[in-house]
Amino acid sequence: MKKIKQIISIAGVLTASLIHAQLSTTENYVYTKTYLDYNTSNVATKTAETVQYFDGLGRPKQVVNIKASPTGKDVVNHIEYDGFGRQVKDYLPVPQSNTLNGAIVPTPLANASQPTIYGQEKIYAEKTLENSPLDRLLEQKQVGTAWNDKPVKFEYGTNTATEVKKYVTVTTLTGDITTSTMSATTANYGANQLYKNTVTDEDGNKTIEFKNGKGQVVLVRKVVSTTVNADTYYVYNEYNQLAFVIPPNASVVANVNTVLNDLCYIYRYDSRNRLVEKKLPGKGVEYMVYDKADKLIMTQDAELRKTGKWLLTKYDHFGRVIYTGIIPGVDRPSLQSLFNNYVITESRNAQGFTRNGMQIYYTNDWCNEIETVLSVNYYDTYPSYSFNPAFPANVFAQTVLTDNATGSNISTKGLPVMSLVKNIEDDNWTKNYTYYDTKGRAVSSHSINHLGGFTRSSSDLDFSGTVKQTLVRHKRLAADTERSVRDVFTYDSQNRLLTHTHQVDTGVIEYLAQNKYNELSQLESKKVGGSVAAPLQQIDYKYNIRGWMTQINDPATLGSDLFGYAIKYNAPIDPAGQASFNGNITEIDWSTKSDNTLRRYDYYYDTLNRFNYAQYNKPNSTVVTTGSYNEGLAYDLNGNIKGMSRTGQQDTNIPIVIDNLQYTYSGNRLLSIKDLSQNLSGYPYTATPNEIGYDNNGNMTSHKDKGINEIKYNFLNLPNKYSYSYGSYSYKYRADGVKIEKESYYIIPNSTYKVFYLDGFQYSDYFEQTFGLDFVPTSEGYFNFRNNKYIYNYTDHLGNVRLSYQKGTSGIEVIEENNYYPFGLKHEGYNNLPGSSVYQYKYNGKELQENGMYDYGARMYMPDLGRWGVIDPLAEKSTRFSPYAYAVNNPIRFIDPDGRENKDWIKTINPKTNQTTVTYDPNVKTVAQAKDAGYKNVDSVGATGEIKNGNGDVTNTLNANGSITNMSDNTTTYGSSNIGGVQVNGADNTGSFWNFSANFAFGGGAGFSFGQVTDSNKETDWFFSLNGNLGLSASAGLEKGVITPTDPGRKFVNSDFGGEGRSISGGPLSSTAGGSFTRSYDDYENTDQFNAANFGRNTRTVKNGYSTISTSVGPSVGASPIMWTASKTWVRGK
Repeated sequence: MKKIKQIISIAGVLTASLIHAQLSTTENYVYTKTYLDYNTSNVATKTAETVQYFDGLGRPKQVVNIKASPTGKDVVNHIEYDGFGRQVKDYLPVPQSNTLNGAIVPTPLANASQPTIYGQEKIYAEKTLENSPLDRLLEQKQVGTAWNDKPVKFEYGTNTATEVKKYVTVTTLTGDITTSTMSATTANYGANQLYKNTVTDEDGNKTIEFKNGKGQVVLVRKVVSTTVNADTYYVYNEYNQLAFVIPPNASVVANVNTVLNDLCYIYRYDSRNRLVEKKLPGKGVEYMVYDKADKLIMTQDAELRKTGKWLLTKYDHFGRVIYTGIIPGVDRPSLQSLFNNYVITESRNAQGFTRNGMQIYYTNDWCNEIETVLSVNYYDTYPSYSFNPAFPANVFAQTVLTDNATGSNISTKGLPVMSLVKNIEDDNWTKNYTYYDTKGRAVSSHSINHLGGFTRSSSDLDFSGTVKQTLVRHKRLAADTERSVRDVFTYDSQNRLLTHTHQVDTGVIEYLAQNKYNELSQLESKKVGGSVAAPLQQIDYKYNIRGWMTQINDPATLGSDLFGYAIKYNAPIDPAGQASFNGNITEIDWSTKSDNTLRRYDYYYDTLNRFNYAQYNKPNSTVVTTGSYNEGLAYDLNGNIKGMSRTGQQDTNIPIVIDNLQYTYSGNRLLSIKDLSQNLSGYPYTATPNEIGYDNNGNMTSHKDKGINEIKYNFLNLPNKYSYSYGSYSYKYRADGVKIEKESYYIIPNSTYKVFYLDGFQYSDYFEQTFGLDFVPTSEGYFNFRNNKYIYNYTDHLGNVRLSYQKGTSGIEVIEENNYYPFGLKHEGYNNLPGSSVYQYKYNGKELQENGMYDYGARMYMPDLGRWGVIDPLAEKSTRFSPYAYAVNNPIRFIDPDGRENKDWIKTINPKTNQTTVTYDPNVKTVAQAKDAGYKNVDSVGATGEIKNGNGDVTNTLNANGSITNMSDNTTTYGSSNIGGVQVNGADNTGSFWNFSANFAFGGGAGFSFGQVTDSNKETDWFFSLNGNLGLSASAGLEKGVITPTDPGRKFVNSDFGGEGRSISGGPLSSTAGGSFTRSYDDYENTDQFNAANFGRNTRTVKNGYSTISTSVGPSVGASPIMWTASKTWVRGK
């Protein structure tokens, strides 16, 4: 591999930085200053300053965050190494007792023992590494004294001859499609044929992974007991394609072919290695069709196939999705044979075509039989529709970017500017517009709803992009009176949210939140509601050394607090409690002002971290262990619930069994429920259980035990209509899955009620009340337009709404209290309050439907059964679980944010700013692991996900490898961005290197360098280079730098660093110390191609290009303005 480099001296830049802070000039350092905001005189008012100090080998040894604590003290990260140069201790950041304005701190850990910091806790995580060149991890101890003897253990080995089944495939081509079959019997892998890695968590729960010599995962084993395992097998065909996934329930069947359709994942490919057919367990086959450029053009699931229709996606010449729709079509092979020869693209067109009452300003040259257009995306320039709103010249005094670059070098070219989304059930449309400032940041959106009204949202951003205020203007209908909502935010010097105010129309300004932080920047207390001087409540928070929340007020001593909540992990109060160190919650205490009774749940788990049993207690009562609201479950290996017991009805000392449920299955589909309790509470008792119906997509279509005669679904597998003997509930959705209307019809007294969901504004005429605007949500609850009052919600760690209150004429009024069983059914029999008939957001903050289900967005959840009625849209991301299982069967610790599986992408909601952040971390699989890794205010963790832009018109897919794909233009990127107000921190695709080098050239010469290179996966290798030089120069010293791939959507790997290369460098005639920027790209030809425009560019797609930016320290002397270098680099093991 040839690489061309340019080196530009930046010694002056490094020297200039000394004037900005009182740094330790005798140390090696990198000083970073980030400007957060400016005043009207263009003087910086907020900055974030960081100094990273290095030792003599170029390794980081201390990071000083200057005046970063809430009281303006330095926050220091101490870094140390063992005798082999390995970083085996990871210290928590330590706030100091003062600030040294960036100077290195001599004793950075001294202040850690202060009671308000970490006290006497152990403040570092500790690794035990293997004493070999591999440096493999053997043990990992987390921070905290209690975890010092509770390590996560890692073992490495190979399989034995009896450990792993060997599924053998025979693959044939049927037409152009692979068909793989497995033999009826299986043998085992021979001894030592597979790599075996075992991870034992803090509670002794084991996960064993087996890989073959190609690095493919063959088996993931979860150890249930000494005799039982939950095994998930991955079977590859002769072409190294994943052909089958065999979940635990299927892995124990002697002949897996008998359960393939019901329990397994099946994949088929074409000759171009494209996935063309897949079958999920309990769901019909799904088909995919591609064009010549391998773009996915058409898809069809089993229910759509009944109608002979396909979902169609069209792209422009840049690969951006421009419109989607439904089209009639023939069989998949015929369609694929046609599209194999063409690249299907359309382009903007002034005439366009018309479908479903909408003019579409694109060509329709391909697949012009499209009968329904579902969505349209416009880029670059705003289309000329008659219904376009007036273009805003500015937003909060910020100039709005136009689509005309005349007289300017910037415009909206390359940006999504407008989208159209049709209703699924009718031909009405939602029109969405996005407006940008001159920095390309979305500052305003305008959405015209399907009724003709609008919602216009505008944001005032500071220099860093932090929102200072937002203004939302809204009408349901064009003729309605406009309503407005203004939110204003203030921050401290590090952009921690201090106050959040809210104003509806011209009403009184309400303080939703006044925040106070401890020195670790954790939210210590929050004053909620009212005014600065007279808040309605003050909520106090506590955390343990791991950063896990342990308390919301004190439930044992409420005082003036309305709600108290305490969480225990490793130290439950109940002597019979099950202590857990891996993040499972083992005990929760709570109390409310309604009756001042302290209540407690003790939780118990199995070895797969599945919730097993909840014991309800009242610690301060005469009878402590009442068992009045117990809940217990048993599971099969897939996580399907086999049985559930539940007590309830009243909070007495004599528990009443309300449910004793036995579940019957076909595969993962729940066929029937038998209630041995014969109690009508909880799940409705039926003497003769009815069979539950399903369609070909695995959607539940009837549940007659609950009176549901029929459920109809749209093409998104969202329910259109629930039919009962007494009436029906119907829904309307946009084509992007957003719910916009609900209609409830009752045969007696022949009445219909409607609810409209319009950009957060909710309207209804529910149960005979006058039709009108009900509420709009706030960060702390909602504003009730019916009585012009702010309603505040106390929520727990899962987002469950526990207690709602408002300011009354004689003080605070509690209007509703909700307490839940672990799987979400509400307690009955105590503290029953009328609540609100229109605000029904309760468990996990989701809306409770009239039929007892919760709407999570992608699916409806049944809390009485603890499962979904529809297959997980992301079932392939959690194949060891039943696709109907809720929250991996641990609802105390996890939620399903929108009804889909979760791992790897960490969602946090910052209480300082109410800012949602999604961060990729490949080492994090659970919420507990996220907290272990230092993430604060963790809401959920997911393998993949989706985020809409500010308008909701462009989807950004969060991929399993940490990259982000903009589905509008099909571009994949790494790194950080802000999408729809959500800060997304994708995987770091960069690498790094350090080396010692020596070079000389007096006409001709030679040189060498050696050091370490670290890739995007944090794997480190040694490298060595030999150079041939031409010029007049001599140098020696240390160099350290960052490596960035030039190809979008690709990570840097260490093997890219090896090979042959050429470089050209220039600099000052003499220098004693300095730095350099270095950039390189793959050449494969000769230096005639060298020019500035080629820096970092991959000129040939067969190799991976990268660029580097580095700093170097060392003596050098030279008299040549240009030095040419040819080099060859060897990377160990590459």
